[in-house]
Amino acid sequence: MDDYRVVADALAADIEAGRLRPGDRLPPQRRFARQRGIAGSTAARVYGELVRRGLAVGEVGRGTFVRAAKPPPEPALAEPGGARVDLELNFAVLPEESARLARALEPLLREDVLTAALHPIGTAGTRAAREAAAGLLARGDWRPDPANVLFTGNGRQALAASIAAFVPVGERLAVESLTYPVVKALAARLGVELVPIETDESGLVPEALAAAGPVRALYVQPTLHNPLGTTMPPPRRAALAEVTARLDLPVIEDGIYTFLRDDVRPFAAYAPERTVFVDSLSKRVAPGLTAGFLVSPPSWTARLASSVRSGAWAASRFAVEAATQWIVTGTLGDIEAAKRRDAAARASVVAEKLPGLRGDPASYHRWWELPEHWRADTFVAAAARRGIALSPAAAFAVLPGHAPNAVRIAVSAPPVETLSAALDVLAGLASGSPDDLLAD
Repeated sequence: MDDYRVVADALAADIEAGRLRPGDRLPPQRRFARQRGIAGSTAARVYGELVRRGLAVGEVGRGTFVRAAKPPPEPALAEPGGARVDLELNFAVLPEESARLARALEPLLREDVLTAALHPIGTAGTRAAREAAAGLLARGDWRPDPANVLFTGNGRQALAASIAAFVPVGERLAVESLTYPVVKALAARLGVELVPIETDESGLVPEALAAAGPVRALYVQPTLHNPLGTTMPPPRRAALAEVTARLDLPVIEDGIYTFLRDDVRPFAAYAPERTVFVDSLSKRVAPGLTAGFLVSPPSWTARLASSVRSGAWAASRFAVEAATQWIVTGTLGDIEAAKRRDAAARASVVAEKLPGLRGDPASYHRWWELPEHWRADTFVAAAARRGIALSPAAAFAVLPGHAPNAVRIAVSAPPVETLSAALDVLAGLASGSPDDLLAD
């Protein structure tokens, strides 16, 4: 056995055990050779072997670094097991993203710039950050005033701050009858009662909101609704703006997926004086790299900033500076465009494999009203036995026991080939008998 492979195996074991972590810099080869009592040429072969195995990466002029672990292989779809095809969560991370993001951050990693970025920052960020965020969030003829842009750690914190600012403990928040599960959890934590409002194929029904009784605010997802995947057309947005004006009702607009429909004016453009627009980087970039954006009408900016501070929901300065760098270099714009192309490619696969599902073709998720012989929870269990994770309608229903017989399919995470195979499996499940398939 070659000595260099024995040493490489020992380092590989340290990486697997976590004693050497992703990003750790290995010693220079000469120092490593002295430490191990081996020749310099052997040390070079050790490092080369780690690179070949995908455990390390060499960077010219900087050295050799432990590489992040590769994701586990996708499961065999017909077999149950610990691995799974994730059609439950939406996290689109494209293959080229990390390289683009890293290049754009290089100026921020200079020692003097990084030192400044490590200091605290207020809810309003910096002037440059506000200008950049306003440009990022602009849609059509709507461009937020940079003076009214606030920053939070992520989109969930922006939602929490907005709800807390307008809905006191024990009061009522109107939401669509099927809504983002995190809002259900936030309402419970904040002591807020959710009031479900009827929806149809065009989105929330304004007349149903008017008939709902007293509420303190409305939370709505007019663009690429989660879980339905629908986009509210302009006439419905105008009608909803009229009703909220008549009720003098604050509106919290969740714009997390608007980057996939850059041709749609947000609801904030129809009711700018009463709409708080919330967005973040979690879908544009990745769940692990995020900052939240909160755009307020001028009269509410101080109120919302106070809510962000009181909840300790402010962003870190480094996150704000990183987001700004990605915006001004055009990196985020390129990634957005790539994800719109990716969503379109996946839409073609969904249309071929499971035609007739509800949802905007630009969306990264679809709503599937199941055949009558299936119950949603049973179908989710049968899919899980084949290594496929789905979300049942009950996860989104505001009222327990009022969930339709449906599931949400999130299509952004797996490779397109894996997605295609998983949809074939689901189509086969739907056509079979629940009793037979669960007994397999």
